Amino acid sequence: MTACIYYHPDGYTTAGRQIKGRHAAGESFLRGFLQDSTGEDLWIQVEDRSHLPPFEAMARGLGRLEPIHVVDRSCLMELAHPGLAFHPGPGLGQEAWRRNLFGHHRWSLCGVTHTICSSGAMEAIVELTTAPLQPWDALICTSEAVRLGVERLLEGQLAYLRERLGCTRFPLPQLPVIPLGVHCDDFRIVDGERPEARSALGCGEDTQVVLFLGRLSFHAKAHPLVLYQALQRAAAETGQDVVLLECGWHANAAIRQAYEQAASRICPDVRVVTLDGGDAAQRRLAWAAADVFCSLSDNIQETFGITPLEAMAAGLPVVVSDWDGYRDTVRDGIDGYRIPTLMPPPGLGGDLAVRHALGIDSYDVYCGYSCALVSVQSDATTEAFRRLFESPELRRRLGEAGRERVRRQFDWTAILLRYRELWQELAARRQAGNASSSGHPAWPARMDPFMTFAGYASAALSPDTPLVLAEADVSAALARLDSLLGLTMVAYAAPILASRSELTALLRAASRGVMPARDLVACLPGPRRAIAFRSLLWLLKLDLLRSASAARS
Repeated sequence: MTACIYYHPDGYTTAGRQIKGRHAAGESFLRGFLQDSTGEDLWIQVEDRSHLPPFEAMARGLGRLEPIHVVDRSCLMELAHPGLAFHPGPGLGQEAWRRNLFGHHRWSLCGVTHTICSSGAMEAIVELTTAPLQPWDALICTSEAVRLGVERLLEGQLAYLRERLGCTRFPLPQLPVIPLGVHCDDFRIVDGERPEARSALGCGEDTQVVLFLGRLSFHAKAHPLVLYQALQRAAAETGQDVVLLECGWHANAAIRQAYEQAASRICPDVRVVTLDGGDAAQRRLAWAAADVFCSLSDNIQETFGITPLEAMAAGLPVVVSDWDGYRDTVRDGIDGYRIPTLMPPPGLGGDLAVRHALGIDSYDVYCGYSCALVSVQSDATTEAFRRLFESPELRRRLGEAGRERVRRQFDWTAILLRYRELWQELAARRQAGNASSSGHPAWPARMDPFMTFAGYASAALSPDTPLVLAEADVSAALARLDSLLGLTMVAYAAPILASRSELTALLRAASRGVMPARDLVACLPGPRRAIAFRSLLWLLKLDLLRSASAARS
C-alpha cells in the first residue's frame, strides 16, 4: 500500500532554522518513508511545482532513482491512483472539500497531529466535524493524551452543532494512535566518542553530565526551574560534580538572559554549558558526552516529545515529566523515571482561553500562562537524579532497556509498518463504503459562480436561445477572431474556452443562418459540447455571434 505524500519544503526540513518539533518529525518521517517504500511508485502532491526540486534532491540522495509522479491542483484526480494522500498536519478539512469535487470515495486522506493547542490546529480539528471527511480517512494521534485532547475538541463542537442546528449524524475520520519514530542508528555512540566529547566540554570521567536538548523556552516548551532546583539538591546530597548541557536555541536575547539569571541563582554549584542545538555536530557532542537525559515538559504545546526517544536510542537513562506523549514512551523504573505532574481541574482556565480567543494574549503568552499553573514534582526529580548519580550500574541498565525498547517499537521501520496497516484498513473501508452522491453541491462555499450569482444577469443562455453570425460571412468572422485573440485582455481566457479549431467550427455552423444554441454545439463531439456551449457566451461577448431574439426585439 503506497501513499502520495503532500510535500511542502517547510514541513520536512530542519536546515537553516530554529527547529520545531513538526520540522524534525517531518524530516525524519520522510526519510524513513523514502527508505521503506522502495519498489513502490513514488508520488507527491504539491501546491507549487517549484517544490519538486528539493524533494527530488532528497529522494535521489536516498537512492530513489525512479520517476516521481507529481500531483498539483490542476490534476488532483490523479490521487485516485495511489489511493491515499498523506498530509503532515491535522488540516484535512480543505483537502476533503477539494476531494469532494471529484467524489469522496476516490481516495483516502490521512493527517497527523503535532501541537494541538494553537488556534490554527484547534480550528482544523473542529472542522473535521463539518468538512466532508469519511470513515476511510484518518487523523493519526501521536499519543493517547493527544487523542483524548482531539476527542474533547470534537465533542465540544458536536455538542454545539446538536444544540445550534439539531444535527444528529456525524461521519468522522478514524483517530488511531501511532507514535512518531526515530532512526535508531543515528544515535548510536561509537567507541571513543564519549571520552573525546567529555574532554572537549571539560568534563572529567566522574562528572555527572545531564543533558536537555530542544528549544530553550520556559513559556512554550519546558520550564527549567524544577530541573535547576533538583540538580542543585542532588549535587549537594551526593557530593558529585554536575554539569548541565542545555543543547538548543533561545528565541531571543531576553529569553537567553532569563535562563542565565535563573541558573546562576538556583543552581550555582552546577556548571551550565549551552550548546547550539541547530548545529548537528554540537548535538552529536551532547549525545556522546551525556550520562543522563532530562526533559521535564510542562507545556500544553508539547504533544509527543521526540527527544526522550532519541536519548533512549543513544543508550541514556531518561528523567522526564509524566506528561502527554512521554507517558507512552518512557516506562517508569525501566527506561528511566517519569516525574508526577499536577495541573488545575477543568473550569479554572476559562479566562486564559477567552484572553487568547480575543487576541489579548498571543499564542506564546497563552502557552506560558498555562505552563505557569502546571507543577512537576521537585522531590521526585531530585531523588531520580540522586539514584542515577550514585549508581553507574543503574544508569547502564536503564539505558540498555531504553535502547532495546526504541529499536523494537519506535524505529521508523516499526512505525511505518503501523502506518501501512492503517492505510490498508482505510483502503478496505473506502472500497466497502457508500460511494453514492447526495446531489448537493460538492463544495457549497465554492459553487459554480453561475449558480451562486444567477440573479446578477438579465437572463441565462439556454439551449433554445437562437444565435446568428454577427459578420456578413465566416471569413470576416474568423479574421476578426484572430485579430481579437492578439489582445491580451481577450487571450487570457483561452484556458477555459473551446480550442481554436472548435471555435472555427462553431462560427462556420453559425454562418448557415439562425439556429438554437443546442444545434450550434452539435457540430462538436458530445464530450466537448458543454465547453462549447460555454464558449458561445464568449463569442457573444466579442460580438462574433449575436442573439437573434434580441435582434428581432
